[in-house]
Amino acid sequence: MKYKRIQVNREEMFSLGVEETSGQFYVSLPVSSGFADYEEYYAIDGHMFERFQNDLASAVQFVNRCRRRELDELLMEKPGWNRGSAI
Repeated sequence: MKYKRIQVNREEMFSLGVEETSGQFYVSLPVSSGFADYEEYYAIDGHMFERFQNDLASAVQFVNRCRRRELDELLMEKPGWNRGSAI
């Protein structure tokens, strides 16, 4: 998969982008395990992508649900046994 960031929010620690091969929009957030730091990518549709670009509160609410692992069904790549915790 080839992820392309479109918008980065450093304060709230998430980014919006598109996976270039499939055209799938995503929200990503940093994660840390005892072995490595990496990003988790959550699939969103085009309407959510546009809304999150213009409505920070809505985006942060979604990202916080991802951090609490409430939206794992949207993960674009399933984590391994040593899944990290959101930063």
